[in-house]
Amino acid sequence: MNRVQIADLSPCPVGPGVSRAYHAMIKPIGAICNLDCLYCYYLHKKDLLGSNSKFQISDEILETHIQQYIEGQDRDEVVFSWQGGEPTLLGLEFFHKVVELEQKHKRPHQRIENDLQTNGTLLNDDWGAFLKEHRFLVGLSIDGPRELHDRHRLAKDGQPTFDKVFAAAQMLHRHGVLFNALCVVNRVNAKRPLDVYRFLKNEIEPWQMQFIPCVEPKVFRSTAPQMWNMDSLPMQDSPAAHPAAVDSVVTEWSVDPDDWGYFLCKVWDDWYRRDFGKVFVNYFENAVATWMGKDAQMCVHHEFCGKNVALEHDGSLYSCDHYVYPEYKLGNILETSGSRMVFSEKQRAFGFNKFHSLPTQCRKCDYLFACNGECPKNRLLRTPSGEPGLNYLCSGLKRFWAHIDPIMPEIKRRIEKEESLCTTS
Repeated sequence: MNRVQIADLSPCPVGPGVSRAYHAMIKPIGAICNLDCLYCYYLHKKDLLGSNSKFQISDEILETHIQQYIEGQDRDEVVFSWQGGEPTLLGLEFFHKVVELEQKHKRPHQRIENDLQTNGTLLNDDWGAFLKEHRFLVGLSIDGPRELHDRHRLAKDGQPTFDKVFAAAQMLHRHGVLFNALCVVNRVNAKRPLDVYRFLKNEIEPWQMQFIPCVEPKVFRSTAPQMWNMDSLPMQDSPAAHPAAVDSVVTEWSVDPDDWGYFLCKVWDDWYRRDFGKVFVNYFENAVATWMGKDAQMCVHHEFCGKNVALEHDGSLYSCDHYVYPEYKLGNILETSGSRMVFSEKQRAFGFNKFHSLPTQCRKCDYLFACNGECPKNRLLRTPSGEPGLNYLCSGLKRFWAHIDPIMPEIKRRIEKEESLCTTS
């Protein structure tokens, strides 16, 4: 530490008129979790640093990150995101320390916000009081009603977890804690879209629903994204481009691309008919924004990426939460400041590659403005012409974009009318 130059730990300098902003997903306990979800993409990361690693962020790394993260950004609001593994395993004492350090290092004009992604099984009333007092936004992982949730989200002993998660949602409501429901749409629950949506809406009642498609290549434990043998990727619409095939490119629990489109279309129709303006769904809010000519709200549908990095418990910074592999390690915050790594040439190249690696089929697509090739980690197919880099979800996404396109002019008129009324009132 003594040999590190001060300049390496100072925030990345910027020129006049340029502001810095980035987001870090913090893994304070690494991949350690009290659950053993069958589809988890992160549990195997505990082998990344070897068995001698203590999977808990040290006080030095914690304060270093908080100080660097605040100093390395120019925006008035700074959002800390805590994830795992399962971050609540660290206990309330750890998060009291987090809040104290944030207040210690924040600048007078800055507003500090926190969000916490959790499986909910360890939450109780003490947690509820703390989360409410410090205005944490909670992401609660739940995959639908009992039989769908317990299909994949099991404890280490194989026991179901639905009852504990449902109780956590009720507790958060009692304490007035704002929370989102994060639903992983997999091969099973994708076939029951209305059961999932109506359960979340009527029984869980989150502030927002976040639907995340489960897509994992079979080699995800050993091979980093986009380090695949491109020549071996299957063609779009071939049997291997679907999870049911023996030689499928993805795991058996991954959502089928056509089912993903079916899921989104069915939920959209119910949402638009009954809940427009009342229930917030991440995919739909994002779609409306892009059709109105605004930037995508979700990183997977933005033209470029690279400003959403992942901080592991040992201080290592990676290009993205889904790219925590040696090939995508940017460095360590004890040696180089987070902002310098985020705005480095290596990370800039990573972010711009999302656009530059798009196949011709995507560049000619009518819905490029809304899709932008989705997440690069899911570009597991080759186009019918043999060009690599096509997103595994392409057929489902196209179905959804085509389904909502005719109604978008009416939605735009409704929103503009409401905005006009708000302006004149």
